[in-house]
Amino acid sequence: MTTTLYTSDHEWLAIIGDVATVGITDYAQSQLGDVVFVELPGDGRVLKKGEAAAVVESVKAASDVYAPVTGEVVETNPLVVEEPALVNADPMGKGWFFKIRIADKSELGGLMDEAAYKAHTA
Repeated sequence: MTTTLYTSDHEWLAIIGDVATVGITDYAQSQLGDVVFVELPGDGRVLKKGEAAAVVESVKAASDVYAPVTGEVVETNPLVVEEPALVNADPMGKGWFFKIRIADKSELGGLMDEAAYKAHTA
């Protein structure tokens, strides 16, 4: 079963077991505008919760994507590097950024479910 949670910085996490797939929300991509460049963390990199993990550049601005939890990057998505527009077209699907093995599941406690996130962006 997949659990999806959200951060106040507009990242989403789709959690299966102890691995979370991370990307930016539809709200975030709509605020950024057309994404033209994505830089991802290296496989094996250990990230601390809140640390800048990736960079997204759009025609409007460059933004950091933060690690929503502490853990090790176990996979990155080469498709968003080759075709950054996927972040706009399918932010919650093919436009994912990286997968991280969650070091401490207690860190998930501060994240929002979909209803709380919708209220946060309203």
